[in-house]
Amino acid sequence: MAANVENNAVQAADKKVHLDKKDIRRSYWLWQFFSHANYNYERMQGGAFAMCMAPIIKKLYPDREEKIAGLQRHLTFFNTNPNVGAVIHGAVISMEEERANGAEISDEAINAVKTGMMGPMAGIGDALDQGVIIPLVVALGISFGSTGNLFGPLLVLIGLPIILMLIAYNCWMKGYSLGSSAITAMLAGGRMKQLIGAAGILGCTVMGGLVATSVSFKTAIAFNIGEQAFDLQSQLFDAIMPGLLPLGVTLGVYALLRKEKFTSIQIMLGLVVIGFVGGMVGIF
Repeated sequence: MAANVENNAVQAADKKVHLDKKDIRRSYWLWQFFSHANYNYERMQGGAFAMCMAPIIKKLYPDREEKIAGLQRHLTFFNTNPNVGAVIHGAVISMEEERANGAEISDEAINAVKTGMMGPMAGIGDALDQGVIIPLVVALGISFGSTGNLFGPLLVLIGLPIILMLIAYNCWMKGYSLGSSAITAMLAGGRMKQLIGAAGILGCTVMGGLVATSVSFKTAIAFNIGEQAFDLQSQLFDAIMPGLLPLGVTLGVYALLRKEKFTSIQIMLGLVVIGFVGGMVGIF
């Protein structure tokens, strides 16, 4: 009797479907290349989510009706950061695998993980990608490129996508390994918030250095005080603080952008006009 029970357990274990790294990586690459391919107002990234889940569903559910139901399950509205938000995809793949092997995981439970965490992951991911990583790498690329160094444009064109893909890949795999608890583990103890804060400080430090070395703004105003020549740039502004005018221009542009009354293009055109007129009359 005991032998029969043991044999049945072994047979049940053999019938379980297991995903390997090749399956998970294939799903990852589908998302990486097509996350915004079918972007629309009705489902946003829902079509791309279903597409990246297609090979997973195909392997986990041999029955045709189950395949159809699985794809329809992931055609619902979905929208998040494509890189940090990839942790959701990994967790959902893990839940689908558990469900295919008999775990009582409903459609509602899977969709709850997706809809409940896509907002927080979008906030964290956008702050990290668009607020820190992309500006920092682009600023470094401009700094190298302005000196004629080929590393500058290569850093932006090749290095930046690699950095973002590595973030997405690690989040994807972490989500799969931790399952539905992945998001909670990432947010536990405020570790993600500390990481974003540290990256923001680093970004501000680098941007400050770039302002001093890459922003060029000087005045050509000079006049005589009695018999003594007085150069406004070297004897006043540089004496107070070298780079004072570039810093003032940078802070002024930042203040205009924060007010949201002017677009970046309008500000750039304004700087061109001011520079042109100022050069004509001898101010710059």
